[in-house]
Amino acid sequence: MLKSLLGQSAEARAEAFLASHGLTPVARNWRCRFGEIDLIMQDGATRVFIEVRLRSRSDFGGAAASVTATKQHKLLAAARQYLTTLKTLPPCRFDVVAITGNAAPDWIKNAFDDVG
Repeated sequence: MLKSLLGQSAEARAEAFLASHGLTPVARNWRCRFGEIDLIMQDGATRVFIEVRLRSRSDFGGAAASVTATKQHKLLAAARQYLTTLKTLPPCRFDVVAITGNAAPDWIKNAFDDVG
């Protein structure tokens, strides 16, 4: 329960941070059979799929390092499923917002690509 509250808080913090940088919220915690996308936002014409990672400390590479290849593949599959719900396909990118402790969010644009 506490872990889920911390995750929700981190996602809200990331969403507010990104909105302050001009992104518009589209969806939060979008789920399908492939997994969940924490945040989907719009940056101009680009649809942005965002993974939010929270770590209390920076040991073991910190929050950003926890977005493994396996997690990337799940996010890509979920994003592909999401895109089937749209009439037209927008340009897309995959970002990560890494939050370590109470530090400012670390926004990693184009954190990884859809490599097929």
